[in-house]
Amino acid sequence: MFLKLKWPYLSDKNLTIKVQVFYTPLTKFCQYFCIFLTLIDIIYLGWQKIDGYAILVTTMPGTIPSQNHKKNGKRKIVKVKFNLSWKNVFLYGFLLLFLMFLFAGLNQSVQDAHTVPLSQVLQDTKAGKVKSITVEDTKLTVVEKDKTVISTKEASSNVYSLFKDAGIPLDKTKIEVKDNTGVGNWINLISSILPIILMVAFFYFIFRQARGAQESIFSFGQSKAKLFNKDQPKTTFADVAGVDEAKQELTEIVDFLKHPEKYKAMGARAPKGVLMVGPSGTGKTLLARATAGEAGTTFFSMAGSEFMEMLVGVGASRVRDLFATAKKNQPAIIFIDEIDAIGRQRGAGLMGGHDEREQTLNQILVEMDGFESNEGVILIAATNRPDVLDPALLRPGRFDRRVTIDLPDRDDREAILNVHARQKPLAEDVVLRVIAERTPGFSGADLYSLMNEGAILAARENRTKVSQYDLIRSIEKVMLGPERRSHLLGKKEKELTAYHEAGHALIASVLKYADPVHKVSIISRGRAAGYTLKLPLEDKKLQSKNEFLDDIAVSLGGYVVEKNIFNDLTTGSSNDLQVSTALARDMVTKYGMSDKIGPVALEGMGGRTIGGGQGMNDREFSENVGTTIDAEVSRIMNEAYTIAHNIVTEHRKVLDAIAKELVEKETIERAEFEQILIANGITPKKKDILSME
Repeated sequence: MFLKLKWPYLSDKNLTIKVQVFYTPLTKFCQYFCIFLTLIDIIYLGWQKIDGYAILVTTMPGTIPSQNHKKNGKRKIVKVKFNLSWKNVFLYGFLLLFLMFLFAGLNQSVQDAHTVPLSQVLQDTKAGKVKSITVEDTKLTVVEKDKTVISTKEASSNVYSLFKDAGIPLDKTKIEVKDNTGVGNWINLISSILPIILMVAFFYFIFRQARGAQESIFSFGQSKAKLFNKDQPKTTFADVAGVDEAKQELTEIVDFLKHPEKYKAMGARAPKGVLMVGPSGTGKTLLARATAGEAGTTFFSMAGSEFMEMLVGVGASRVRDLFATAKKNQPAIIFIDEIDAIGRQRGAGLMGGHDEREQTLNQILVEMDGFESNEGVILIAATNRPDVLDPALLRPGRFDRRVTIDLPDRDDREAILNVHARQKPLAEDVVLRVIAERTPGFSGADLYSLMNEGAILAARENRTKVSQYDLIRSIEKVMLGPERRSHLLGKKEKELTAYHEAGHALIASVLKYADPVHKVSIISRGRAAGYTLKLPLEDKKLQSKNEFLDDIAVSLGGYVVEKNIFNDLTTGSSNDLQVSTALARDMVTKYGMSDKIGPVALEGMGGRTIGGGQGMNDREFSENVGTTIDAEVSRIMNEAYTIAHNIVTEHRKVLDAIAKELVEKETIERAEFEQILIANGITPKKKDILSME
C-alpha cells in the first residue's frame, strides 16, 4: 500500500517508508484497524527522527516480515495507498470517529486521575500555593507552583462567592473565567446525536445491500436489451459495402418507418420481421445497425443466448418485456443476433414442451403474430444456421423477408476494402483491386482484420503510411496466423519441408483444374511448418468433380514426395490427409459424384440428433451401403495418389529446382515460381486458356 505524504516535522531528512499489509481471512474491521495502528506507529517513529526503517502490518500471526529501506538527504516521505471508494470512505470515517471517541474517553480517564475536591482547592488557595484558577463552566483548572490539578463546582454557584464565603482573599490568586457555553452545548449535542446517526447509517447500508440482492432475484424477467437511440452516433448504409441486394431489401423497411402513411394508403403492411442469413462475418449485425441509423428510430439489440437462464419462464418473460418496451418507443427496431439459440425446431429437445428454450420461442411467435398487432415494431434477426429454425418462425406473417448475405465477390471485396481504408493513410503504391483479387473467400470481417493488421504492421515499423507490402503480408497473417521465425528447422527438416511444399506446388501447376500457385514458403505460420498459397483466377460459386479430384491430388502431393523420395512418412501430412479424405467422402455421400453409388445424397449438412433435430450423426443407410461408401472413398484417394506419384516421377527435375530455391530463399513468390516452371518446360496457367469441360 502506498500513499505519498510530505512529513513537515522531519524536513531535514529524507526517508522512504514502505507499509505492507498482508490480507488474511480476518474481518475487514481488523484489517482497517491495523491500518490505523500503522499510521500511529509511523507518526511515533517520525517523531523519533530515525534515519531508515520499514513497517510491516500483518493481520495474521506467522506472516514473514520483509524490510524495505530507502535513504536520501532532504525530506522524509511516507508511502501508503488506500482504495477510496464511497464504501471505504464511510468505513474510514466510521473508524476515525470511533478512535476519536476512544481517545476522548482515555483523555477523560487521565483527567479524572488528577481531579481534587473543591475543599482542597480552597485550602491550597488559603495557604498561598495556588497561582491561578481558570473557570470553564463547572470545571476549575488550578495551577499551583509545582503542579496543575482539576476540580469541579456546582453549575449554579459562583467562584467568587465560594472564596468570599470561605473567607479566603484572592489578591494573590489570578482568576480567569471562560464562557464556552455555546461550544459546549454543540459538543454535547453532537456527542449525543452522532452515535445514533452512525448506527442508523450502518443499518441503512446493511438493509440496502439486502434489498438490492432481493431485487436482483426478481429482475431476471426483465429484458437485457441494449438500447441505441437516434441521438447516438449513427451507422448508415454508406458504412456498409458489398451487399447491395440486402441493402435494397432493407431500404424498403427504412422507407416504411419514415413514411408509413404512403404504404397504408395503398393497403400495404410493413413486414413483421426480416431474417438475415449468411456465414459468420458477412455483416449481418452491421446491416441491422445501419437500418436503425437510416430510419432514425430506437434500436434494441439482444443476443439469442441472453434470453436463457436457469429458471424456467425467464426467457418468455424477457421476450414480453422486450416487446413491451419497444411498443412504448415505437417506431422501433428489435435486433436478435444468433436467433438459432432460441429458435430451433421444437420437439428436438429431451424435455418436451417444458423446455425453457421452447417456451421462449413460443412467446416470440405470439409477440410477432398474435392477437395484438405490433405496428411500428419490426424484428430483425440474424443466423448462420437457417436449417435448424422452427418452420412456424419462418412462415409469412412472422419473418416475411429473408435476406441472404453471401461471401463477397471480387468487386464487393474491393468496395469493402475502400470502406475500411477511409481512416487509414495509404501509400501511393496501394492497389486495393489487387488485394481483392488475392482474397477469395474472405468475409467482411476478414477484410476489416486485413486492413487493421496492415495498419498495425506499418505503425510497428515506424512508418506514416500503409503500403501494398503491408496489406499483402496481412493476407497471410489473417489466413494462417503470424510468422514464427523463431521456430527454426534443422537442416534435414528444412529440406524435407521444402520438398513437401514443392510437391504441392508442382502438382497444382501440372493439373488442369487445380488453382494456380501464388506463393510457396517454408516459414512457419500458425501450426503449419510451411504452406503453398493457391488462388483461383476468378471467383467461383460452383465446383466441378474434376476440380475436386485435382484438389485431392494436390493435397496428397506432400505425402507422395515424402514416401517416394525420402522413403519415410512424417506427421506433416496429417492435415492434408484429413482434408482430402473428408472431401472424397463428401463427393460420394453429398454431391452424387460416385458412379457406383449414383445420384443419392446419403448425408445431410449436419446429420440428425436423437430427438429428431440437427447435429449428431445418425446414418440413414445400411451397413452394405456404408461398406460401399468406404470402398469408393478409398478408390478416389488411391487414384489421386497414383496421379500425384506419376507427376512427381515425371517432373522430378522441376521438383528438385523448386525445393532447392525454397531451401535458399525460404519463400518463392508467383513470378519467381513461374520462371522455374517455364525454364523446365511447364506453361503457367492463365485465365484465357482455362475452360470447364
